[in-house]
Amino acid sequence: MKINAAKQRMLAGQPALGMQVALGSPVSAGLMARAGFDFVLVDNQHGDYNDATSQHAFQLITLEGSVPMARVCRNDFYAIGRLLDRGALGIIVPMVNSAADARAAAYAMRYPPIGGRSFGHLLADFHGADYEAWIDQQVFLVVQIESAEAVERAEEIMGVDGVDGCWIGPTDLAASLGVKRGSDAHTAAVLRVRDACRKTGKIPGIHTYGAAETQRWLDHGLQFITAGAETLLLASAAAETLRVLGRKR
Repeated sequence: MKINAAKQRMLAGQPALGMQVALGSPVSAGLMARAGFDFVLVDNQHGDYNDATSQHAFQLITLEGSVPMARVCRNDFYAIGRLLDRGALGIIVPMVNSAADARAAAYAMRYPPIGGRSFGHLLADFHGADYEAWIDQQVFLVVQIESAEAVERAEEIMGVDGVDGCWIGPTDLAASLGVKRGSDAHTAAVLRVRDACRKTGKIPGIHTYGAAETQRWLDHGLQFITAGAETLLLASAAAETLRVLGRKR
């Protein structure tokens, strides 16, 4: 059975670099995995994926040697379970603003007696009798910290058993704080969350918008980082091709 290599990498103190995909295409998810990212995050919140295309994406990501992860549409027991049943090894839960929110996500993530995940394996039945014990060790639960309220409660949230790490939503956080992304106040909030992760023994992470920003947060010790989204890569590559050819809009 597959090991969550991205999770093991982070537990060993190393960063894991991922790419977010939103177009609803399993092929684009597979291409991001083939590029060599440690994980690919299939976006079911803002992206165009559904159950069927997510499952196909997870299969292609795994085939290409990366780790399939997914952001759920909301913090919902059934939404989390459906993506786990389809093969996600990591779940990212948006808008977690309290320890109660985090506990609800953790409960949905793992089987009894640790959590309350329902036994409805779908693809999992092909893994054999040891599936439950194995998958509870491999899954990676990430809560999104993306509000001023969540920053204030970061240590409380990250201290919840079953939460493995956080993924800061930098744009929503900036809006909630009433500041610009990358400003001193924004940076201070991100570092406060990082410190809460360190204090509670959890993995700090963030979404970024390219290599330079990714490197900045790597230098600050964040480990679970999406280095952009395939939508932005596609648009920037197309624009660069036209620029080189002397054409622009």
